[in-house]
This record gives sequence, C-alpha cells and structure tokens, in this order.
Amino acid sequence: MPEKQLSIEGTDPLLLFGFNDVYLRKIESAFPDTHITARGTEIHLQGDEEDIEQVERVFNEMVVLLDRNETLTEDDVETVLALFDSEEPDTPDVGDAEAILTTPEDEVIKPRSPNQKRLVRSAQSNDVVFAIGPAGTGKTYVAVAMAVAALNEHRVKRIVLSRPAVEAGEQLGFLPGDFYEKVDPYLQPLYDAIGDMMPREQMAEYLEQDRVEVVPLAYMRGRTLKSSFVILDEAQNVTTSQMKMFLTRLGPKSQAIITGDITQTDLKNRSESGLIQVQHILKDIEGIDFIYLEREDVVRHRLVREIIAAYEEHDG
Repeated sequence: MPEKQLSIEGTDPLLLFGFNDVYLRKIESAFPDTHITARGTEIHLQGDEEDIEQVERVFNEMVVLLDRNETLTEDDVETVLALFDSEEPDTPDVGDAEAILTTPEDEVIKPRSPNQKRLVRSAQSNDVVFAIGPAGTGKTYVAVAMAVAALNEHRVKRIVLSRPAVEAGEQLGFLPGDFYEKVDPYLQPLYDAIGDMMPREQMAEYLEQDRVEVVPLAYMRGRTLKSSFVILDEAQNVTTSQMKMFLTRLGPKSQAIITGDITQTDLKNRSESGLIQVQHILKDIEGIDFIYLEREDVVRHRLVREIIAAYEEHDG
C-alpha cells in the first residue's frame, strides 16, 4: 500500500492538529481509506495514492492558513475539506461548497460554479489572486463576501474596496460635486455588494471607523495597507503603472483580490491595460494566482450568458 511522509517543520503541531487532535480526526473522517499518523512535526500517510495526494494538499492549505492568520479554527478546517473532492480533485462539486458568508437576510453566499469555487480555494492559499472573466460571473461578489467573512472572523482589521475612475473616458476632476459625489458613480456597485452582506447600520459604522473603505484607485498612492483585505474591481481599466502602484500597497497580514474583464477595457489603448500585462509579468511568482472565469460561470439572468457568447462570436 502506498505511503508518504510529510514534514511540518516550523509549524506548531498543536495549532495545526487542534486540541486533542480534533482537526486531525476531521481529516481522517473525510478520507476514511487513508491512515494518518502524526508524531511531532512528522505526518505519516498510508492509503490510496490519489487520496494521499489530496490529504497532503489539505495539510498544505491548513499550514498556509495558519501561517497567515496565526490561528486555525474548526470552520477553517471544514472550509478546506469542503474544497477538496477526494474522488474528483480537479472538478469541484459545487453542490457541496462550504458557505462563505450568511447575509443579514439569512442568504447563504457560497460558490455557485466550479471556477467560483477555485477562486475561493485560491484566495485561501494565496495572498494575491487575480479573478479574470466576463460580467456576471460573480467574481466581485464572491471577493466581497470573502472580505466581509475575513473581517467578521477578525482575520483582518479592515476591508479596502477600490476602482479606477476612468469609465466612459471621464476624468474624476471634471465631474461635478464634492469628493464623495464625484466617486459615487464609480464606487456605487461596491457599496451595493457590501451592503448586501452586512446590516446597513453596521456598514455605516464601519465606514465611519474606516474598518470599511471604498476609495478610488487614485487615492491609494502612498499608502501601506496592513491587516487588510483589499479588492481592486474593474482592473481592466488600470494602467500598468497603476497596477504596480496598487500591488505595492500591500502590507503585513494583508491579501488582495483583483477582478476584471479584459474584453471590456475602457482605456483608449487596450494594450495599456495593466490587467492584461500583469498576467505575463507576475505569472511565476509564488503566492500569486490567476483564476479565469468563463461564460459558463455566469450567474445573472440566463440571457447574459448568451449575450456574452454572441459578442465573442462577433469579435471573432
């Protein structure tokens, strides 16, 4: 029978395995055909080769979470296990997806497509994730849900949501009104998303306390974001220099999800899109991942998927 030895050198076994090995027992229950023996920082696995590979990936995910958050909860372990299908590891079973968040209206937000599930899995393992895909695939909504969940669970101290203000070729300085009136047309979708996921009174309180910030990308320059969950939306409208500026804002214990649709950039020159170029610039850096959503992931009105397909066919 296949065997494998894992080392968790540098990781506290008590935190990783849980009190009285409760987390270890959960993994054994999820993979009943795999025998797991833990002694100190060494883990011995015995069982089917494919199951052993899956169990190793589970432990790797847990170590990443523990390193990032300095703690591990039962919910964390259950979330990791829910993202691994022991029979079909490359084809997530969306029906069994773990809930990301429960809204004030008791709506359970969880991945609704295989690529949404891959997005959640990737964000749990990487500090920077790019979610690229057409409108309606839920990439921003899922990202905001993960940010709110991280804030509620005290894994971060604040959420920072940002967008570039270049839609329809308009310049921020030429719009009428004060600062908040100027940014409102660009940032309203982010307000709407986060407003779905927490009571309005709590949202107002968090905005006042800067525990939730919704800011234009132009106002991010010069900042260092510590213990933050940062989301950059509509990133197809970000230039390469703006993308570099945004990514270098990340401080300790922070993570970022960058979302966008490279087929819908409003920049005059499509090749200047930082979201297009970053796929080549950062593709080989550990801790950075790219998740691609397709029209099959569209979760809006049924016609949206067909509209996207028609435009793709037209564009050749």
